[in-house]
Amino acid sequence: MPKRFITLEDLDLPTGKKSRLYRLLYKYGPGNGRLMVLPIDQGLEHGPRDFFVNPDSANPEYQLRIALEGGFSAIAFQIGLAEKYLKMFAGKVPLILKINGKTDIPPDDEAFSPCHASVDDAVRLGADAVGYTCYIGSPRQDEDFSQFGRVRREAERAGMPLIMWAYPRGKHMEAKGGRDSLYAVDYAARVAQELGADVVKVNYPKIDETKSAAYPKEYQDPKILKWTKREMLEQMVSSAGRTLLIMSGGSKRNDEQLMDDVKAALEAGAAGFIFGRNIWQRRFGEALELAGKITKVTQEVSRPTPSKAALV
Repeated sequence: MPKRFITLEDLDLPTGKKSRLYRLLYKYGPGNGRLMVLPIDQGLEHGPRDFFVNPDSANPEYQLRIALEGGFSAIAFQIGLAEKYLKMFAGKVPLILKINGKTDIPPDDEAFSPCHASVDDAVRLGADAVGYTCYIGSPRQDEDFSQFGRVRREAERAGMPLIMWAYPRGKHMEAKGGRDSLYAVDYAARVAQELGADVVKVNYPKIDETKSAAYPKEYQDPKILKWTKREMLEQMVSSAGRTLLIMSGGSKRNDEQLMDDVKAALEAGAAGFIFGRNIWQRRFGEALELAGKITKVTQEVSRPTPSKAALV
């Protein structure tokens, strides 16, 4: 388990990456070494149905206004949205450019997310980071790892931080207890560190005792099966090591449950959150109110500010 929070000062990064991460962690959003990202990649990943509950959210300017007025660290866009909508908000809302993606029309049995944009596009658009979805455990992970390796080398040359959306997927993962198990999500956090991600986005894990017989034996330990949410998150932070770990919000939940998840993640050592539908599926005022609550909690759980020496 981690003895203290991993901060920017702990990361052995080149100047370009460290400077961009500093802006995201300290200059925008909640500050205090926290990331609060608003993603709007669901239109590609899920189709228009996610916007039905709040028709205003179909227009990316809606999310941009929330990101600006709600004090988010950045917005995550696919390239088409970045090119078409970001210009009026350039310099006001930092960009994380998602450079790969897929639809949810084919099944996830052999999930793979091809690149459709590049690190060069991110530089051209003034992004502060790039995002890459990697499907851990998919039968096509050999292609995925090779593609990620190319992106990682491009990001290194450009001094661009690389955020991995680390998602356990595929028929083999389902056979080992499912993609949301502690085993699956913990493994995803470790893979992100091993492959060279600077930040990893993961989902909240679940322990399902009806599926526990399929878990690897180490995760069948009765003590582990009784872990609290915070204990599971501490394990994942430990597995991510010197890769900053941020939590995904998933589908819309009630405020009490969401804030309980926020507090548990921060106390476990997570560096922040990437909440999309939980925010923008709400009406504008409600979305800003929830963003304010999350910001308040992030600022109550302190993280040390890096020294000036950490920025060079």
